[in-house]
Amino acid sequence: MLTPAFDLSQDSNFLTIAIRVPYARVSEFDVYFEGVDFKFYAKPYFLRLTLPGRIVENGSEQGSYDADKGIFTIRLPKETPGQHFEGLNMLTALLAPRKSRTAKPLVEEIGASEVSEEGVEDDDDEEFDWEVEQSPYEEVPESALNPECRYGFGNLRSGVFQRLQDELNDVIDIKDPDFTPAAERRQKRLAAELAKFDPDHYLADFFEDEAIKQVLEYDPWWTDTYSKMMASLEKSQEQENLAALVSFSEEEKYQLRKFVNKSYLLDKRAHRQVYYSLIDILLAYCYETRVTEGEKNVESAWNIRKLSPTLCWFETWTNVHEILVSFGRRVLCYPLYRHFKLVTKTCRDTIKILQLGKSAVLKCLLDIHKIFQENDPAYILNDLYISDYCVWIQKAKKVLRDAPGRHTKTSKTKTEELKKHARKGAPVPSPPCWKGMAVPHTTALLSCVPQLIGPDCILDQGQPIGAARGRKCCPRGATVSSGQSKGLEGKIQENQ
Repeated sequence: MLTPAFDLSQDSNFLTIAIRVPYARVSEFDVYFEGVDFKFYAKPYFLRLTLPGRIVENGSEQGSYDADKGIFTIRLPKETPGQHFEGLNMLTALLAPRKSRTAKPLVEEIGASEVSEEGVEDDDDEEFDWEVEQSPYEEVPESALNPECRYGFGNLRSGVFQRLQDELNDVIDIKDPDFTPAAERRQKRLAAELAKFDPDHYLADFFEDEAIKQVLEYDPWWTDTYSKMMASLEKSQEQENLAALVSFSEEEKYQLRKFVNKSYLLDKRAHRQVYYSLIDILLAYCYETRVTEGEKNVESAWNIRKLSPTLCWFETWTNVHEILVSFGRRVLCYPLYRHFKLVTKTCRDTIKILQLGKSAVLKCLLDIHKIFQENDPAYILNDLYISDYCVWIQKAKKVLRDAPGRHTKTSKTKTEELKKHARKGAPVPSPPCWKGMAVPHTTALLSCVPQLIGPDCILDQGQPIGAARGRKCCPRGATVSSGQSKGLEGKIQENQ
């Protein structure tokens, strides 16, 4: 457990304790005070103080939390009004536990043949030992942090995992993100995926695909909404208000009211990363919703963060093609169902959500926020990414979608260009529309890229294996021969 930064002040009647707990799970916290003892716990922080004067619980105590600064402020009444508490700035002395006071003998005989019933009851009622070792909090200077090792929404955060790494080890795959540049993160991620890929699991899901077919046939909530939008457009031939097609439940409205309203100053590069990472997160969410058929379970948080390199590796992106290749690799390496058809189906699901507009995207983000908030310790990802996305998307001026029927000629032209690159075995370039941040072409690009990369391309980081070896690359519908060699180098044949 971590000792948070704290500060004490007083007036004639109250002692005020300000505790800084950034990225703590504030929905579940405990405060205990009696006499000279004060204890505070909000995972992963714990604070125990031995006060220089006595405090009392009489109904006048107060507490507040500043979400922007991550500070709990607790006002406790003094037992003797007007008393002045000495040494409130002696933080180390306040952290020291009181000397143990016990009537137990210093030497006890162990290994007795009989244990009394009273002794058993004492063992059952034994409480957690709160007298753990504490050390004063030391602020990490900004100069000690690597400016290239940033993460979070728009890559605006750094230094978060300086002290939280051990506590939140199960949330992210990357170790020491505050000292690992983006290029090194990608190298480690690709190496981890190569080590994780299991050819036998992939082949089993490919040939025994009854369960896969069932989840492919499932229609999530956005399918019906998308059909209504298309039917409306066919009748009126005009773009209607898409927000009216997506409604929010009372629980979702309550979530929205709890967010802190804020503005984001994003430069062009950060703005681009926000859009790219949003696509990556939505892909992971769509996969999770499809394979669980809308019924969330204890593995839902794991699935979403594991399939999104943005969330588990703090990955940064330069084009949509990278995102799709990365997502495809992880689908074929990590979850229970590892089938390439799930990759293409999830891409189509994401396209529909983007075309439905900001309301549909916000509804998905709220669901992700709820899943993470109920999972320990995935809640930290809400503070780093999802909460900011839920606020930002409501104010986003550019819409991350294509109106159906628009940009058709442009989309066909880009598709042909991308196909030429794929046939030559060259990496797909970053499209001009994304270089200039012309966001309306996004779903057109999402639509064409999955047609160009098959399982072989995905598993070889987007570079067609067959083209690199002088063989014809298998773009879609590939099968793996029985003579597949170990790892990712197996022979890919066209599915006749």
